[in-house]
Amino acid sequence: MKILNKYLLKEIVSNVLMVMLALIAMFSFFDLIQELDALGKGSYGLGKILLFVLLSAPGHVYDVMPVAVLVGCMYSLGQLARYSELVVLRVSGLSIFDIAVLLLKIGAIFTIITFLIGELVTPFSEKTAQRMRIKATDSVVAQEFRSGLWVKDGNSFINVEEVLPDATLLNIHIFDFDKNAKLISTRNAKAGEFKHESWKLKDVTDTSFDKDSVKVSQSLEATWHSLIRPELLNVLLIMPEKMSAWNLYTYINHLSINKQKTTRYEVALWAKMIYPLACMVMVVLALPFGFVQQRAAGASTKIFVGIMLGVMYQILNRVFAHLGLLNDWPPLFSAIMPTIMFLMAGVAMLFYVERR
Repeated sequence: MKILNKYLLKEIVSNVLMVMLALIAMFSFFDLIQELDALGKGSYGLGKILLFVLLSAPGHVYDVMPVAVLVGCMYSLGQLARYSELVVLRVSGLSIFDIAVLLLKIGAIFTIITFLIGELVTPFSEKTAQRMRIKATDSVVAQEFRSGLWVKDGNSFINVEEVLPDATLLNIHIFDFDKNAKLISTRNAKAGEFKHESWKLKDVTDTSFDKDSVKVSQSLEATWHSLIRPELLNVLLIMPEKMSAWNLYTYINHLSINKQKTTRYEVALWAKMIYPLACMVMVVLALPFGFVQQRAAGASTKIFVGIMLGVMYQILNRVFAHLGLLNDWPPLFSAIMPTIMFLMAGVAMLFYVERR
């Protein structure tokens, strides 16, 4: 059994890596073509474009891993079937479900790799790539409104006109309200940097409103304690789907404390936890295709079918995520349904092949 495990591991891993490299090369080429439109804007030269494409590659690895596993497994099983090696395994006493268990162990390896890339590599590389690009072109993080970024923090509303790639805030306006929604004070600052668990504000003007008077004071520096952290500003740089689960969890807590809608980020969080398991589901889905007669489905046909199924899985993920947001479905349901549908399809085909 150890020899069989090593043999299957070698065959499947090599084919999965081959498919993955092909897909990554294709997506990187598309990124390069898209970024060439910004060539020469500011200091965004060819070298920085190539660096941006390189830093974007881990995100593509995370996205295409289930597809690569599906296509790689289908191709590997097709080759085994072509040389009657699957028949030999069946004759030696292994059932389809025994073979499925062996393949699931290999799928578990890719599941772990996908999770680690999504948690440790992709958030850092995406953030670094976007900061480098923004700094080289516009030098300002895109804002949600013309007046800048607006954030609610307890009974305070914060307006930041500009957010730099290094999380430095420019032209900060803080409006403090009491429990009756009455404005009690404002604070304006030219800039703010996060140091030692608090924001250090520069060129600060404080205005407090009493019943019969208004007091204004100015200072060169001031300390501002807030729940807002530079990590929370990552949502302006990278899509929620590319953020780490911890950053998503932190941001969801921040929104919940301020009684703001969290559905989109909850869906992204559940997807981060469930998406790596798709590698194991794809293994189950690929196994029945290995027992299709070679004349009925050649290697090129299986690769095409595998790619189409992988694309369908990605589309269903996006569709269910958007439908969940529109219809207020439970975030777990929106995130897990495409994976469950593909798992059920794979198990159903396994039963069909076993009984045939």
